[in-house]
Amino acid sequence: MRWPLIRYIPRATKFRFVRWAPVAAVFSAILLVGAIASLFLQGLNLGIDFKGGNALEIAMSRPVPLADLRAAMNQIGAHDAQVQGFASQPNSAMVKFLPAKGEAPSAASANVERELVKRFPDLKVTSRSEVGAKVSGELLMSGFKALGVALLLTLGYIWFRFGLSYGTGAVVAVIHDIVLTLGLLSVVKIEFSMTEIAALLTVIGYSMNEKVITFDRLKENLRKYKTTPLRDIIDLSENERLSRTIITGTTALLALGGTMIFGGPVLFPLVFTMVFGIIIGTYSSIYIALPLILVWGVKRNDDDATPVKFGAASRP
Repeated sequence: MRWPLIRYIPRATKFRFVRWAPVAAVFSAILLVGAIASLFLQGLNLGIDFKGGNALEIAMSRPVPLADLRAAMNQIGAHDAQVQGFASQPNSAMVKFLPAKGEAPSAASANVERELVKRFPDLKVTSRSEVGAKVSGELLMSGFKALGVALLLTLGYIWFRFGLSYGTGAVVAVIHDIVLTLGLLSVVKIEFSMTEIAALLTVIGYSMNEKVITFDRLKENLRKYKTTPLRDIIDLSENERLSRTIITGTTALLALGGTMIFGGPVLFPLVFTMVFGIIIGTYSSIYIALPLILVWGVKRNDDDATPVKFGAASRP
């Protein structure tokens, strides 16, 4: 039985995507200026992973009630508190927090430990550690280096498969996605931690996948219509893949939307970033990557693809 709502998705559309490219360019430029301004003026709301702080490894005689432990940390008033469980050791957990301004790290650890033992009599602290700002700064730089390597690999892959103009357009579009995502995180003050680095890498992967599908359809049509203007081929290619984009994008957003609403505060920053990344990645495929190819032009003298005749190899 077919899902009835799919019937309402048009199979053949004739949207003029290129016509709105100048408007989209102005819109993107305004958003980029706002994102960069926010990053410079107020920066990112760095979490404990990048600020440094105290860490307590705890153990209990029963599986650690993570939700109750997080609620207790909030009641204690621990700054930027994080509670992380271990799948292999359900009776253990890691508690991270920042000392209050002017409070010594050792005193902060002692205070938090004392309050936790009051609420959980069977709780024992098995390890205490402090992470300095220097180490956290190095961790932040390592995270952004990972993003840079991902972008370079994106350029290399698309350059190898499609050509330099395609690869450059894709990297510019992905940089556009990353800057806007970081700007949004800065504006809404969502805590930026190692989890957000993972979310940004996921955004890069999804955005690159969209570009590859977009370029693949464009190059296929360039072989079919050798004399058709490039802008018309871009419109044709995007209209041909529009239903696929709607279905896959909506499916991903529905799954992530449920997680964002019911997943709790721990998963919200990760899923929120991924939702925005899917939306902006789809947008940049149409209105950043393709218009750049339109401006730079592409090689159009490739030979027609030779169809493969299955079973031909077995003939004498």
